[in-house]
Amino acid sequence: MSISFDKALGIHEKALGFRAQRAEVLANNIANADTPNYKARDLEFSSVLAAQAAKSQQGSFGVNLTNEKHIAAEGLEIADPSLRFRTPHHASLDQNTVDLQIEQSTYAENAIDFQASFTLLNSKFKGLMSALRGE
Repeated sequence: MSISFDKALGIHEKALGFRAQRAEVLANNIANADTPNYKARDLEFSSVLAAQAAKSQQGSFGVNLTNEKHIAAEGLEIADPSLRFRTPHHASLDQNTVDLQIEQSTYAENAIDFQASFTLLNSKFKGLMSALRGE
């Protein structure tokens, strides 16, 4: 009997990846708090979850060359549908939509969620290791 990590870990592995990606987006917002015309962005977990579910059901999307004269699409980046602009709470003179206090609190909340997901995955791996050892 083989062990499937997808079944054993469930969605927690993907949630950990999402939290790391969201931390990067939030840190980018904090770094650009004083940049004129910068628009704050955030990731929506429900959109990422729906995209992962659709990808697992349909398989991955690929681009095939039908003629040798076609240009390969390797360098193209498709916009992430889960990356959304944040609605500002206060008007800013320089059109920057970053609210530093909200970004910092969201970053801290995301860090706590990341640690919780990591702790849960760690306990799952410890359970798998003890099952393999026969303890």
